[in-house]
Amino acid sequence: MTADRQAANAALAAKIRRREWISSPGVFEMISARVADAMGFDALYMTGYGAVASYLGIPDAGLATYTDMVGRVGGIVGVTDTPLIADGDTGYGGLLNIEHTVRGYEAAGAAAIQLEDQEFPKKCGHTPGRRVIPIEDATAKLKVAASTRQSKDFLIVARTDARGLYGLDEALRRGEAFAEAGADILFIESPENEEEMRRIGEAFRGLPLLVNVVEGGSTPVLPVADYKAIGYSFAIYPAAGFLAAGAALRAVYGRIRDTGSSIGTDAPLYDFQDFSRLMGFEHVWEFEKKWAEAG
Repeated sequence: MTADRQAANAALAAKIRRREWISSPGVFEMISARVADAMGFDALYMTGYGAVASYLGIPDAGLATYTDMVGRVGGIVGVTDTPLIADGDTGYGGLLNIEHTVRGYEAAGAAAIQLEDQEFPKKCGHTPGRRVIPIEDATAKLKVAASTRQSKDFLIVARTDARGLYGLDEALRRGEAFAEAGADILFIESPENEEEMRRIGEAFRGLPLLVNVVEGGSTPVLPVADYKAIGYSFAIYPAAGFLAAGAALRAVYGRIRDTGSSIGTDAPLYDFQDFSRLMGFEHVWEFEKKWAEAG
């Protein structure tokens, strides 16, 4: 990991600990990562749903492996400068797997890893039927994660999916246990109304709380001021990017199918020259010019 990356990750960790507000867009492959990286966000969020869908074209249902996901972490880190919060699912196994996963994500350059308490195979947090492992097993995983990391600035995001089948009281109980086990950020997944969100905020005053904003999901989508008033200090928007990309692709592809041409499409199109610069072609042009002249 470069010194600049280490410094950026440390600055993000300090901001999170101070509970300064962060809104983080979901990135899911290299184009979305490059676009978001150029826009001045404090952090990017590697969405498991989006990464699995874009890389493998399958549901986020425990089918992607550690190798699949750590490769995506390294790929995104390699083309960006913004700190990356990366979805680590369940850690891909037992306690030894957690150790391996944390080491791999940290070595790949992530600023934080998100770990959840679902049974394997896991499911997307805004789909039904999610089951969780015993609280003792979940806290043991977090203790291993916290003791494995090399830097205190590599943060542990602890997510519980207990709300779905077991109720909010169980989710809150797990949040308390996860904080004691060494989690840096608490992520109580899919509260279903504002009252539940307020209960979460009241239960964990002073701790960094993450809200998962999924358009069309289980949790109310609110203005930032409302999230802050409830007690959240960190919002991730994992689905907005791939939902927008999917809609834009459908629109432009539909226009080509229906008319044989992209002329008149309703989808906004990035300027081709600007997009080429975003992808790094300026370096290619300068390199070729330099070595053509040298020859």
